[in-house]
Amino acid sequence: MTPPVQLNCYLPGEVAGAACNASKAKSTLSFGKLVVLGMLAGAYIGFGAYFATTVGSDAAKFLGNGVGQLLFGAVFTVGLITVVIAGAELFTGNNMFMVVGALQGEISWRSLIWNWVVVWVFNFVGALILVLIVYGAFYSDGALGLFNGSVGAKALAIAKGKLELAWWPAFFRAILCNWLVCLAVWLALASKDVIGKIFGIFFPIMAFVAMGFEHSVANMFFIPMGLMVSDNETILNVAAAAAAGPEAAQAALDGFKTAVADHLNWGTFFYKNMIPVTIGNIIGGGIFVGSAYWFTYVRKSKKAKAEEAAKAASEK
Repeated sequence: MTPPVQLNCYLPGEVAGAACNASKAKSTLSFGKLVVLGMLAGAYIGFGAYFATTVGSDAAKFLGNGVGQLLFGAVFTVGLITVVIAGAELFTGNNMFMVVGALQGEISWRSLIWNWVVVWVFNFVGALILVLIVYGAFYSDGALGLFNGSVGAKALAIAKGKLELAWWPAFFRAILCNWLVCLAVWLALASKDVIGKIFGIFFPIMAFVAMGFEHSVANMFFIPMGLMVSDNETILNVAAAAAAGPEAAQAALDGFKTAVADHLNWGTFFYKNMIPVTIGNIIGGGIFVGSAYWFTYVRKSKKAKAEEAAKAASEK
């Protein structure tokens, strides 16, 4: 007799069960642990974001825009790989985990809200701490950072692009983003080894970044980093020249600087990006992944519930 094939991964129903168990574990974490793990996740995603900024500062010049974006997305994956394998609490991943647990009745909806609020806040704190450390390492005292200011210019250009998005495009890009991010987490849950988890994470994350979707925690690093370097006149000039091209007239350079002055501020950051992107991420992860897989693999029909209740009653 041929022995059964042993898969090196869990089946979808098993993954859904693991997601339920994970939500229950997350709901029992103390406030102190949520704070520390939330800050770590914000910093880890920030490391991926700054790695991508560094690599992407001149990749498109040599490889073209499409391949440059692909490389930008590929190196960004280090952020979520670190979160999942080292262990940390990430708001976007928890949009999926906590919804599965709440729908199944493993956790309360109050626990879901508490987890999301605390983790979101301390993801932000962790990302801002990393921004300050990176700024101190490369840009304090008017320094230009790596590659004669081109990395700082890339950070500025990324922040400017994100804050020039209208509310609704940012919202829909955020839905698409967390659909893929939570699929990456789901695939990592399916794997039984570290290499499998890395590959499960790598491709969906590379895809969402390369396609230009919006991730709330990544933006907690990307946009403040751009805000921090925007007062460096040399970096501003480098960014303006890169955006306008080598033959740009002074008017084009001045237009870039005016746009930076108009759009790059903390109020715009929250209203035009953080709010729509956070809401979109919740929908993308909570509905398109968490709710969909809960409904498919975990939800019990009324008949099954009645049978379970009858069995339990007969055993008493």
